[in-house]
Amino acid sequence: MDIIAHGLWTAAATRFANRSKKTEKPIKIGWATFWGIFPDLFAFAPLFSFLIVGAILGNVNFSHLPGPDSLEPAQGDTLFLFKLTGTLYSMSHSLIIFGIVLGLIYVILKRFPWEMMGWLLHVLIDIPTHSYAFYPTPFLWPLSDVKLGGLSWANPWFMAVNYAAIIIVYIILWRTGKKKT
Repeated sequence: MDIIAHGLWTAAATRFANRSKKTEKPIKIGWATFWGIFPDLFAFAPLFSFLIVGAILGNVNFSHLPGPDSLEPAQGDTLFLFKLTGTLYSMSHSLIIFGIVLGLIYVILKRFPWEMMGWLLHVLIDIPTHSYAFYPTPFLWPLSDVKLGGLSWANPWFMAVNYAAIIIVYIILWRTGKKKT
């Protein structure tokens, strides 16, 4: 799924969680949203930084770059930056890595970091919304390279349905929040 939708879904899920009052303190929506977009920021920031600098300097040929409707970049003889992106993507989209980092943060903070559930939500959403053609989600990396071929989030009909659902959820949040005040 695209990074904007990840942020919007995470913020909505956090609002619903806060309304349920199952945690001692409200979950911080800003931090939860950060963790909701973190996997893509972590994986793609070096690549996008390179592209922005390259575009400014006039050194980037955008026609050679893969898009969400093309095949995943080959891991063999491609540019180092694509290999790095693939590795960072595997790390940030792994439930194993998420669990390890969550456990470490729990030990450090001595409390459960509910905001980090945005990261978990991101990975769980990406598993069925990434096809084999473009960055399928390696959710068991590094223990396994298994990936599931889901629907491509880049299909126009899927994006329309996804954003319509987001709009409906935010209308529900707005209307139910308005009744309680």
